[in-house]
Amino acid sequence: MISCQKMSKSYWIDTKMKPVAICLVLLTILASAQQFTSQQRRHWAFQPVSRPGVPAVTSRDWVRNPIDAFLLRNLEAKGIRPGPEASRNELIRRVTLDLTGLPPTPEELQSFAADASPSAYERLVDRLLASPAYGERWARHWLDVARYAESTGFEDDVTRPNIWRYRDYVIDAFNSDKPYDRFVREQIAGDELWPGDPSARIATAFNRHYAEEGNNKDLMLARQEMLHDITSVTGTAFLGLTFECARCHDHKFDPIPQRDYYRLQAFFANTDHDDRFPLVAGDKLRQYESRLAEWEAATKHIWDEMSALLMPKRNYTPAQLLARYPDYVIQAMETPLDQRSPMQTWMAHLLASKDCNTCPVRPKPYLDPTFRSVVSKLAPTDKARFEQLDRELKQFEQLRPAEIPRGSGLVDVGGEAPPTHVLGVGLYTSPGEQVEPGFPSILDSAPPLISKPAALKSTGRRTALANWLVNPANPLTGRVMVNRVWHHHFGEGIVATPGDFGVMGARPSNPQLLDWLTSRFIEEGWSLKRLHYLIVTSSAYRQSSLDRSEARKADPSNRLLWRYPPQRAEAETIRDSALAVAGILNPAVGGPSVFPPLPKGAVTPKGGWDTSRNAADQNRRSVYIFVRRNDPYPMLNAIDFPDTHESCPRRARTTTAPQALTLLNSQLAADWARHFANRLRRAAGGDLARQIEQGYLFAYSRLPDSTEKDAALTFLSRQTEVIRTESRSHEPPEAAALADFCLMLINSNEFVYRF
Repeated sequence: MISCQKMSKSYWIDTKMKPVAICLVLLTILASAQQFTSQQRRHWAFQPVSRPGVPAVTSRDWVRNPIDAFLLRNLEAKGIRPGPEASRNELIRRVTLDLTGLPPTPEELQSFAADASPSAYERLVDRLLASPAYGERWARHWLDVARYAESTGFEDDVTRPNIWRYRDYVIDAFNSDKPYDRFVREQIAGDELWPGDPSARIATAFNRHYAEEGNNKDLMLARQEMLHDITSVTGTAFLGLTFECARCHDHKFDPIPQRDYYRLQAFFANTDHDDRFPLVAGDKLRQYESRLAEWEAATKHIWDEMSALLMPKRNYTPAQLLARYPDYVIQAMETPLDQRSPMQTWMAHLLASKDCNTCPVRPKPYLDPTFRSVVSKLAPTDKARFEQLDRELKQFEQLRPAEIPRGSGLVDVGGEAPPTHVLGVGLYTSPGEQVEPGFPSILDSAPPLISKPAALKSTGRRTALANWLVNPANPLTGRVMVNRVWHHHFGEGIVATPGDFGVMGARPSNPQLLDWLTSRFIEEGWSLKRLHYLIVTSSAYRQSSLDRSEARKADPSNRLLWRYPPQRAEAETIRDSALAVAGILNPAVGGPSVFPPLPKGAVTPKGGWDTSRNAADQNRRSVYIFVRRNDPYPMLNAIDFPDTHESCPRRARTTTAPQALTLLNSQLAADWARHFANRLRRAAGGDLARQIEQGYLFAYSRLPDSTEKDAALTFLSRQTEVIRTESRSHEPPEAAALADFCLMLINSNEFVYRF
C-alpha cells in the first residue's frame, strides 16, 4: 500500500493495482483538488469536527453542564444575563410535552412536586426518556425527514399495505436508543448488512417513501424519478445539503458538481422496491414455503380452471397489457432470463412488483386482489361453475398455511448494476458521461471500496455509502443530526436551516457548541437519549420563557438563548394532548394505522378512507393515523402537517383561519370538550370551583389564580343562563356550559404552546 496526502487526508492505494488504474485514481484526486476554490473548501460545514475546550465564564453558578458555558460566553459578550429558572410546574409541563408529546398527568405533577431532592428533575427526565411515548413523539420528527406516507401519491394514491412497519421500526429505534450510526446504516443498506434481521430490512423503507405513478408505462422514466427522489432525500436527510439543485447542472452555490449528484445516485442504480418480503426466516420460512407449495400443488387445477373462466371477461390479457409498453420494455420481457442486461433485469423486477391491474406480469391468482372482480360478468352457467370451484377450493383451506408477516423496503435486483450517466437537464433521454459511485468530492474524492456480499444478489454499493455516511471523519452526518435534535428542543437549530448546511443556509449561531455536542455525540456511541438528557438538563433549557426588554434590545431574535423560546405545538401534540386531557386517549402501541372519522362533508380521498369501526382505535396517538399522501387527515393538515412528497427538515409555522375553525368550531373539538367536561364532573362532582381547578390542572398543569377562578365562575354562570334561555342544547345547560369552558381551555395559547 502507498499513501497519498491531499487536503490533510490520507488515501491508501493498493500497489497490486495495475499502473493504469493507479494513475486514474491519482488523476481523480488531483482533479478534485483543483475543482474547488479555497473559499469553498473553507466553508464551515466541510471542516473536520473538532472538540473545543469548554469556555471559562464568570457566572459559574449558572453552568450546569458545558452547554451552558458555551451559551453563557456569548451572552456575557453581549452584556446579557441568563433568564431566571422556570417554575417547577412549567418545567415538568415543558419537558413532558417536549419528550413525549403529552401533558403531565395530575399524578405526575403531584409526584414531582413532592420530590424535594436536588436530582428530582433529572429523575423526571430519565423516566420520560424511558417512556414508550418518547419514541412515539420523536419518531414523528424523523418521519417528516423520511417523507413517510402510506400511499403512492399521483392520481390513484394507492395504499402501500406493509409500509406502516417502517413507522413502528423508527418508534422502536428511538425507544431502544439504537445508536444513530446503526440507524443510518440500516436505512441505507440494512438488507445488505444484516440480511437475517427483519427490522434491518424494514429500515430500508426509508428510501421506499418516494411517490410513484403505478400506471406509468415508461419504466425508464419511473426509474429515473425514483432515483432522483432517493438521491435528493439521502443528501438532505444525512448530509444536510441540497443535492437536488445539482440534478440538471452544477450547483449554483454549493460545491456540488452535477457529476457528484450522479455519482451519489449510482449507489442506488441497482435498487428497486420489494413490498412483500417475508419477516420470518430459517425454519419458520422453510416450513411456510413447504406448506404453501403443497397447497398450491393441490389446488392448481382449481385455480387454472377459475382463471380460464375469468380471462375472457378481463379487459386486457397479459399480452395485450405488455403491448401497451414501449418497445424497450417488450424487448426486455422477451429476452431470456440469462441473457438480460442489468437494466432489463431491473425492468423485469419492477414489472413483477407493480400493481396487477396495469402489469403484464400477473401474480398468482390468490395474490391478485382483482382476481374476482369480473365474476359478475360471467354467464349464468360459468358463474355457477366458478362458485362450485370456489367451494371446492375451501375444502383445501386446512392445507393452506397462515400468511406470514411481510415488510416493504428496498432491495438490489442482482449482482450487476445498470450504468449511471450524467443526464442533460436531468432527463434519462439525454445521457452524457458515464460515472461510477462516489462520495461528494468536496469531502472525499477517493473511490469507494465496494465489495459484493457473498451470499446475496447485491452489488454492495449501498453498504459502502452507509459506512461512509457514519464514518466519524465525515463532518456532516453527526452535525446534521445533533442540529435536528437541538432544533426540536428550542424551536430553531444552532443552524437555523436544518436541511441546508450549504452556502445559502444559515451560519451556526454557536459553531463551537455545535462541534462540542457533535464530537461528544459520536464519542458516546451516537446515543440520542444521552444527547436529549444533556440538552434538557442544562440551565439554558430550564430558563423561564418570560420576555425581558433589556435582553431583547441586545438580541431581538433570541439567537443567544437568553430565555426559553415559546413554541406552538405541532398538530399531533395538540390532538394527542386534547385526547389526553379529555381522558379518551388510547395508549396502544404499534400495529397497522388507524382511520379517525373524516369531518362531515369531507370528500373521501382517492385511495379510500376506511374509518376504524372501534371507537378506541379512532382515539389512538396521531403518529398512528394513516398518512394518505395526497390527502392527509384534515385536522392535522390544517395545522401544518408536512407535504410528504418531499423531505421536511422543519415544519411551517402558519396562523390561519382554518386552524382556529378546526379547534373551535369543528365537531371533533366539541367532542373533545364534552369528554373533558365529563371527566371534570367525575373528578369534582358538582362543585364548580373544583371543576375549574381540575380543568386548569389537566389542561395547563397548574391551578388557576383567584382572578382566573373568578372569571371562570362568572363565565359558567352566564353561559348556563344563555344556554337555558336559548334552549340550544340537548343536554343540561350546566353540562353544556362546562363543555364550552373546556373548549376554551383547549383553544387557549397556554394549551397549544410550549412555554
